[in-house]
Formats: sequence, C-alpha cells, structure tokens
Amino acid sequence: MSGGDTHRGLQKEKDVRMSNIIAAKGVADAVRTSLGPRGMDKMIQKGDGEVIITNDGATILSQMSVYHPTAKMLVELSQSQDIEAGDGTTSVCVIAGSLLNTCQGLLDKGIHPTAISEAFMAALQQADIILQGVSRPVDLSNREDLIAAVTTCLSSKVVSQNSDTISPISVDAVLRSEEHTSE
Repeated sequence: MSGGDTHRGLQKEKDVRMSNIIAAKGVADAVRTSLGPRGMDKMIQKGDGEVIITNDGATILSQMSVYHPTAKMLVELSQSQDIEAGDGTTSVCVIAGSLLNTCQGLLDKGIHPTAISEAFMAALQQADIILQGVSRPVDLSNREDLIAAVTTCLSSKVVSQNSDTISPISVDAVLRSEEHTSE
C-alpha cells in the first residue's frame, strides 16, 4: 500500500467518525431545546399531513424519520431508556450528544479514539463508585420519603402542578399492591 493510499484510508476513517458524530448530535440538538421550564414546543408534520405540537422528547424522537445508522442508534437509545426507566428519554439523547461533541473536540486535538474510549470507561467506573457512595436503600415504611421521591420524578412532567395530589395516591397504590403480593 502506498503512502497516498494510507493517507486516503485514514482520511476516510476520520470522515466516517465525523459523519457519525454529526448525525447523532443533530438528533440530540433536535430534542435538547425541548428540555426544561423554558423548553420549546416542536411542530412536527407527519407523512400523512397531520401536525403534532409537542415538547415531549420521546414523542419528537418517535416521529423523526432518521436514516443515518448512528442517528438511529440514538433514537433506539431513547426507546431503551423509556422501556427500562419510563423517563429520561430526552436527557439520555442530550447526554450522548454532549459526550460525542466532547469526542469531536478530542479527535480534533489528535487524541486517538482508543484513548478516548479507555478514558470513558475509566469515567464510567468512577461514576459508578460515586453513585454507590451517595446511594441509600429505599425504606418502604417511610411514606414521606417515598412521596418526596415521586414528587421529584413528577417535577418534569405535565402533571407537576398536581404532584401534591398525585404523589400520595401513587405511593399508596404501590404500597397496597406490595402488601397484596407479599401475602
């Protein structure tokens, strides 16, 4: 292989990496502006002409026609988050997009992709240690703490203004179902 062929091969690898990063960041940026108290609504026109107005990240992502394989992975990541946790679908995309943006900066500085990957793995291990250190067991007999936790979860939802009513109802329902399954 000649020097020119090697250079073209390395350039192609770099171009593919950048294409993947740009595609994923595009998906993340599309939903990022819907987050928070100042989150903006998106107007989405479906193929049949129906128009949807929403600021729900999961809805936005589910309605997007995404063809790029890496961008599709970000949409699938959001769907997996929804299945596993039922929440955080927008946040997981925004975090992934931010991490990829950081990768782009590191790659531009000439840092090898393997070094970046190894650094992310070390950061994952450290984050796990930190989270284990600050976690505490859930005490199902402490109703007030459970209500506070549910209220926090509802704070980002449309029903947040009714969380004082919904949270105790939710906690009591779960505690009652727990009592019936343990009998």
